[in-house]
Amino acid sequence: MSEHNVDVLVIGGGPGGYTAAIRASQLGLSVGLAERAELGGVCLNWGCIPTKSLLHTADVMREAMAASELGLEISKPRFNLKKVVKRSRDVAAQLSGGVSHLMRKNKITVFAGNAMFQDKNTVVVGDDTILADNIIVATGARARNLPHIQADGDRVWDARSAMTPTFMPKKLLIIGAGAIGVEFASFYNTLGAKVTLVEVMDQILPAEDSEIADLAKQSFIKQGMEVLTGTGVDEVKVAGKSLTALIGGKNRKFDAAILSVGVSGNIEDLGLEAIGVEVDRGFISVDEYQQTSVDGVYAIGDVAGVPCLAHKASHEGIIAVEGIVGEMPHPLNKERIPGCTYSHPQIASIGLSEVQAGERGEIKVGRFPLLANGKAVAVNDTEGLVKTIFDASTGALLGAHMIGPGVTEMIQGFAVAIGLETTEAELMDTIFPHPTLSEAMHESVLSAFGRTINF
Repeated sequence: MSEHNVDVLVIGGGPGGYTAAIRASQLGLSVGLAERAELGGVCLNWGCIPTKSLLHTADVMREAMAASELGLEISKPRFNLKKVVKRSRDVAAQLSGGVSHLMRKNKITVFAGNAMFQDKNTVVVGDDTILADNIIVATGARARNLPHIQADGDRVWDARSAMTPTFMPKKLLIIGAGAIGVEFASFYNTLGAKVTLVEVMDQILPAEDSEIADLAKQSFIKQGMEVLTGTGVDEVKVAGKSLTALIGGKNRKFDAAILSVGVSGNIEDLGLEAIGVEVDRGFISVDEYQQTSVDGVYAIGDVAGVPCLAHKASHEGIIAVEGIVGEMPHPLNKERIPGCTYSHPQIASIGLSEVQAGERGEIKVGRFPLLANGKAVAVNDTEGLVKTIFDASTGALLGAHMIGPGVTEMIQGFAVAIGLETTEAELMDTIFPHPTLSEAMHESVLSAFGRTINF
């Protein structure tokens, strides 16, 4: 058994954990990082990154199928499923290796294995005992099952199985229409599966503005998906190479199903109970500086609660570390966290929905459809909308919601605006380049105040 002393130990090497470790090193602290699987965590290895590789393949195939509309005559594209999956795994492996390099570059000691608290300053990882003045728990989350439906890796898939399919289902059921379910629906639908998307809530993408969610639903139906809202899947039975699902009182047959019904924090087998860390509904409770109920023990990322987003985790990691060294960072404002869904069409948002903003006072709402945007017309992708919401009295930007091509790359503009507490005046005076999709952002702001030019 080897003993090590560090200023900060981070448990978990995902986006939040490795970002926290690097920032701690930058601030002159000695740092250890414990990781039981691959560096980069679920996001890099089994989530954000490999799914974007799969979705990019789908985007290219979609554009190839529409090439004749642009005057290009090419044969009907076909996909090689094994190669599609292999590329996504290679991308994940490359970036995981990049995180290993960053650990070495920043002189961070990596401990491989499961971490267990002995007391609030002592953690055992395999044969190593680490003594740390401060410990940051960044263990992430895992996909949930339903009480009556369990992923089995055969015909009922969790996200990992859905990322590494060995066959392409002809008929696919997706249970849960949040961001993850919608992205898988988009991927499999483009590659030819007949997708049925089921959501127990009254709208798909429950975290999004209802107008944007409705536009997404209309688009998915237009693409050939079946979208069912306000209903659940009561039962799933697997028999051989097919499964039967009970939906709305009727039995339906599919080749496979993807279970996408949220996540639970990885709080088990850490010894949190022994040191008195408080948890709430499966996640660790923290204050505005990510401090848990135990002095010197912090929690960040998915394990510290929703929204479960990699960029939220990274930001929380920096808050925790800067708080440790006494820099008094600004606490996380959850209304300023952008959210992105990489389906076709893409969806991106920040701030309050129209309903939420309206509950706080009088508002002004702007809308600009991409069918009136020159760049969207030129690239033959006009399906979409930019929606902006302002406080009627102060002009403060309260929320922005977008659906269409490239919006996940544009939402940062509104994120910066909200972060700087920009009003409509600054946004209307900003010069947007032409021709770009981003001009729709400007026009939406103008629309909210009756000044739209191009629609």
